[in-house]
Amino acid sequence: MNAKENYLRMLRGEMPEFMPSFFEPYMAPVKEELLTPQTAPDGPIITSFGVTYIGNAENNWGAMPDPRIHILEDITKWRDIIKAPDISGRDWESYYKKKTENIDRENLCVMIDGGDFFLTLASFMGFENALLAMHEEPEEVTELFEYVSQFYMAVLRNQMYYMRPEVYVLMDDDSAYQAPFFSVDMYRRLIKPFHRRQCDIAHEFGAIVERHDCGKSEQFIDDWLDIGVREWNPAQISNDLKAVKRKYTGRLALSGCWDSQGPLSNKSVDDKTLKDALAEYTDTFAPGGGFTFGAMIGGPPDDPEANEKREVIKNFFFDYARNWYSTH
Repeated sequence: MNAKENYLRMLRGEMPEFMPSFFEPYMAPVKEELLTPQTAPDGPIITSFGVTYIGNAENNWGAMPDPRIHILEDITKWRDIIKAPDISGRDWESYYKKKTENIDRENLCVMIDGGDFFLTLASFMGFENALLAMHEEPEEVTELFEYVSQFYMAVLRNQMYYMRPEVYVLMDDDSAYQAPFFSVDMYRRLIKPFHRRQCDIAHEFGAIVERHDCGKSEQFIDDWLDIGVREWNPAQISNDLKAVKRKYTGRLALSGCWDSQGPLSNKSVDDKTLKDALAEYTDTFAPGGGFTFGAMIGGPPDDPEANEKREVIKNFFFDYARNWYSTH
């Protein structure tokens, strides 16, 4: 069984043969230029909706809306300003054929992402203004989401039809590290219906849905399951992940679960402390399956000290964690 088959088995709620990890690639992400960029290493990116995204070395060039530029100041004026691009004449088939023609589909899942409704609103208005609009003008926000949704669904249907990806990642952060941005009730009223539409299209074409949601977002898990989510990344430790693991094993796989902001992710951690923590980490989240090993060391990819610790983690994975299911 290769890494792709093993990973898909885990996503289906079955026991994997070995523990999935990024040390054994199983995924081929395919980016769509019409949707929100994930990285901006080469300078500003202007999206199809006219939002400027920027990145910097300190956040590993992750794309973020330029905080100095808001294209929408008043949510009630969105119809005058927010214009989806005309995609009526796009050659979808040729575009996606070129995107996927060199992917080893026998060994790698094609993965696409999208569905970022709150983050799209925040990119138009800024974070604070987006939250105020959701509280003060929920009807206007819903109508804007409806407009954006029609565009996002059109793109997704073409992605699904021409690429047939195995995995669709619903990308829409809705929590800070210690608390959600809004209530579960507000999520259900304003955002979940549009997330459901995205997931329904993915399921229609046989894709498995993964949920990317940083921060303390465990309160949304039951809603994710309701719309068909099968995995959560990065499952940060500000959530009660042990309780989540106990309650949802077999229904929701966890990817990550590592203290990515604490001393264990710092290159100064000594090897024994790191290895002991890795053993506890593996033994905590491996039982029952549904876990993707995601321990990491922070810092630039070319930092030699950090790379030494990354090699410690890699060796630990292959020496202990990878075959945990056959040795325990």
